[in-house]
Amino acid sequence: MNKIKKLYEELLREHGHQGWWPINNKYTPKNYGCPRNEKEKYEVILGTILTQNTTWRNAAKALDELRRKKLIKPREISKIKQERLARIIRSAGYHNQKANYLKEITKFYLSLKGRTPTRQELLHVKGVGKETADSILLYAYKEPVFVVDKYTKRLLQREKILKKEKDYDETRKIFMDNIEKKYETYNEYHALIVQEMKTKP
Repeated sequence: MNKIKKLYEELLREHGHQGWWPINNKYTPKNYGCPRNEKEKYEVILGTILTQNTTWRNAAKALDELRRKKLIKPREISKIKQERLARIIRSAGYHNQKANYLKEITKFYLSLKGRTPTRQELLHVKGVGKETADSILLYAYKEPVFVVDKYTKRLLQREKILKKEKDYDETRKIFMDNIEKKYETYNEYHALIVQEMKTKP
């Protein structure tokens, strides 16, 4: 058994199924059917922007505030003034910048008219880097792409799978070459890595 697959099984045994991505602030372990509709898909997309450079707790507070104001709707985000949107999502940090990014990703989301975007298309949207693009594809569109974050690289070095840090795409390729290409597995693996590194930094 290769080291990447073995590590996945060890993490799953230790932490159990994580139930990512949270919808309406609720985790659903073993339920890979979420998001179930366009509304939930759009909420995931907003979450990927809001959680940039902050904790999920802060991003979730911003989402809750948007939910209270009935703004988790692309048409509503399109209409709201950017300054007001920034005030609403203040808990997520970098709120002026993120308000702009939410506007941009919403415009892009509406232009898709229901189709799944490509990674390259996402990377052309202001505010969307590789980690965010892959998070959107994996968690919103259920595409089998692996998400790499700071925890991923740290864990690979800690477990001596990598001797030195590799760049984003090289790290991503290590996972995608060594585990089954399934949305459910990539979803669970990334979530398990985050849980492991939060509990054992």
